Amino acid sequence: MILELAGFGIITGFISGFFGVGGGMILVPILLLVGYVMKEAVAISIMQMVFSSIYGSFLNSKYAQNVVKDGIVIGAGGFVGGLQSGYIVTNVSNEFLQYLFIAILIFSILRIFYSPAIHDCERKEHSKVTLFLIGSFIGIIAMSIGVGGSILLTPILVGFMKYDLKSATALGLFFVIFSSIAGFASISMHGQMLYLEGAVVGMASLVGVYFGIKIKHLVQATSYKKYILILNVIILIAMLYKTI
Repeated sequence: MILELAGFGIITGFISGFFGVGGGMILVPILLLVGYVMKEAVAISIMQMVFSSIYGSFLNSKYAQNVVKDGIVIGAGGFVGGLQSGYIVTNVSNEFLQYLFIAILIFSILRIFYSPAIHDCERKEHSKVTLFLIGSFIGIIAMSIGVGGSILLTPILVGFMKYDLKSATALGLFFVIFSSIAGFASISMHGQMLYLEGAVVGMASLVGVYFGIKIKHLVQATSYKKYILILNVIILIAMLYKTI
């Protein structure tokens, strides 16, 4: 199974780099389809995100300097929220987590679909308290279902805060650093972490992240939006198939 997990890591890493996500939104459904239960998939996904988000944000740094200030505040909130995830994962059912995942996917698809890839108007300024609270809420929810938070953060940034889509995904991957480290600590303290499987997937994901980010910056914004929507729809179908 080690080779299969490494393959999943490369695929997840590419998607993480290209779409600016932690990778959990694709890795969790894959792991469910091959026989892992939701809580195991969440644990492996969170550990993988620590690897991919740090490396991906390093590669993104020259493209995302204008969003770092907001990213740090939102990320701090995500760290605080992510610390609560171990309690939630321990005390709710696998089925509840799967339905929560599905609900968030539907929200993301609708919000991105109705938002432009590039905004003509100036980006809205928001208070640090608002950004921190947004990050905290996303951190709690995202880490509990094994995703980094970009699946929630990107549609919020694009739909309500007027970020361009590519900037939003760069900030989203930066946010995942904070939320995934907190989630990793919380899940570990509650005895739910699968260290070997997570490390294998995480190390392999670095290869995919490199190529995903390289290709991302060659794609036009309008096409990029279509690819994100297609990915989300495919994942939604997979989750519905596994859950219902």
